[in-house]
Order: sequence, then C-alpha cells, then structure tokens
Amino acid sequence: MADAPRARKLAKRIAQIVASALEHEVKDPRLARVTITDTKVTADLHDATVYYTVLGDRLDVPPDMQGAAAALESAKGVLRSMVGAGTGVRFTPTLTFVADPIPEDSKNIEDLLARAAAADAEVARLANGAKPAGDPDPYRAPREDDEDDED
Repeated sequence: MADAPRARKLAKRIAQIVASALEHEVKDPRLARVTITDTKVTADLHDATVYYTVLGDRLDVPPDMQGAAAALESAKGVLRSMVGAGTGVRFTPTLTFVADPIPEDSKNIEDLLARAAAADAEVARLANGAKPAGDPDPYRAPREDDEDDED
C-alpha cells in the first residue's frame, strides 16, 4: 500500500493532467467551462475521484451540469490514457468525476450571512430608541442616610 504523501502527490498530478487535457486536447464544447477543483486518490492508488465545477456563460444563466457530466463520462477513457502516460505509475487509476458541492455550499453560507445581517439590522433598529426597563442606575449603592439612622 502507498503512503499518504505519495497519494497526495499523485492526486495533484492527476488534477494537472486532466485540467490541461480538458483545456487543450479534448474538443467537446460542453467542457469549455469545466474547472477541476480537487482530486482525491485512494490509499492503494487504484481509484481517483476528480471534483469539478462548471461555470455558466452568463451570471443569470445556470451552468449546464448534466451536459458537462455526460461529456466527462464520454471522455473518461481518453483522460485515463493521458493520466497513465503522464504519471508513469504501474496501474493507472480509474477516474470518477463528481460535481464539486462547494459552489452550492458557499451560496447557502452567503444566504445565511445575509439573513444574519438583516436580523442584526432589525435589532439595531429596535434598539435605537429603546430605554432601560429598570432604574437608570441598576447597581445598588449604599444609602448615605443609613449611617445616620443607627445613631
């Protein structure tokens, strides 16, 4: 079994090879906006999971995730051959392409932060003209006339 540093090094090399191949070698127009974000290799170096994102043509148009997934599946054999030639390992890892969940997660976090900012603004608006519910000085100080009563 291989050690973890070797698996990380191979994963990084696979990501570079696949990204370069998608940019220069594979001529599928559905892969024009695909970006390789991460790669994980199993400890035995037999399986590699390649994470990718797809950028849209414009901000108001969602990206074609299904088309990119289909294009990556059809190009999987060519990409695996390029990985085998570029890495020089005895067994070329099988490639599995997975859409990276980070863009959706980051959008959810941005939505949560926007809701928190709106709640903070509402609390600040309510606190703007508020007065304390109790005495103006809530801390009890000893009365000066208590000493005079004892005498």
